[in-house]
Amino acid sequence: MLHLRLITPSDTTDDVVRLIEGTTGTTHLVVLPDAARNPSGDVVMCDVAREAGDELIGGLRKLGLDRSGSISVENIDLSLSLRADKAEEEAPGEGADAVLWEQLSDATHEESTLTITYVAFLGLATMIAACGVVLDNAILIVGAMAVGPEFGPLAGFCTALVRKAPRLAWRSLVALLVGFAVAMVVTVGFSYFMDAVHLFSEGKLEGDRPNTGFIWAPDWLSFVVAVLAGAAGTLSLTSSKSGALVGVAISVTTVPAAANAAVALSYGDMKQTSGSTQQLLLNLLGIVLAGTFTLLAQKYLWARKRERTAKKPAQA
Repeated sequence: MLHLRLITPSDTTDDVVRLIEGTTGTTHLVVLPDAARNPSGDVVMCDVAREAGDELIGGLRKLGLDRSGSISVENIDLSLSLRADKAEEEAPGEGADAVLWEQLSDATHEESTLTITYVAFLGLATMIAACGVVLDNAILIVGAMAVGPEFGPLAGFCTALVRKAPRLAWRSLVALLVGFAVAMVVTVGFSYFMDAVHLFSEGKLEGDRPNTGFIWAPDWLSFVVAVLAGAAGTLSLTSSKSGALVGVAISVTTVPAAANAAVALSYGDMKQTSGSTQQLLLNLLGIVLAGTFTLLAQKYLWARKRERTAKKPAQA
């Protein structure tokens, strides 16, 4: 269940209440006249089944409530109410399958913004991965994958394509390209430093690396894994399954490929630099394609579900 807290101008409250009462899957409606001060107006609260949340939020935005008042949405961890149980039963579909597009757009907007923290995490992840590729240490590679924040901009770009939001697409693309560029430049400098203190060496990079050699040798299997991980990551975002998102982060060779390219570049090994860059681009492409098609499929299937639900009363 979701809890909505709305601030509505007094002349809009009746329309808002009618919309809530007419939306299947809503309950616990509360209206507090003249309770809001900034902005001034009435406070309206209700609970709604997750699977009906996107429809209700969309209706509230059509009434202009996001501009004239406010719409706040919270997840309800526990609701002991027969009315809530009935609302969930009446709502179409299953809550785990529902996509809250406004919530997704808001989350990806935040995650896809180029910030100092984002660049710092990506830079640190790339340097950790650099240690992993030189030492041929798979544990460090996995750790670097988990630290890397690059899935945020990738998800933002996919969401922007589906929702036709050019600003979000541009913001995500800038965060992705600038973030990786800065991280790789920093890692090149880090490699020079580590070589100067005799912790890195060209011999280690060029030697036999059974655990990490795949990083600069892209193949179709890498692309398949990226596609699967992109689909899983998108589903984890739309269903709020953060545990699955961590699994996605340690499945795709993006940060390690950038790290290997940076270290190889510092030693003038253009073969590994080129191979690692191809691996990076291949994985990014696979994630974007899978994420976009996953969101399109969810949008189509959920629309069909709503259509079938809307036809049932008419047929009865």
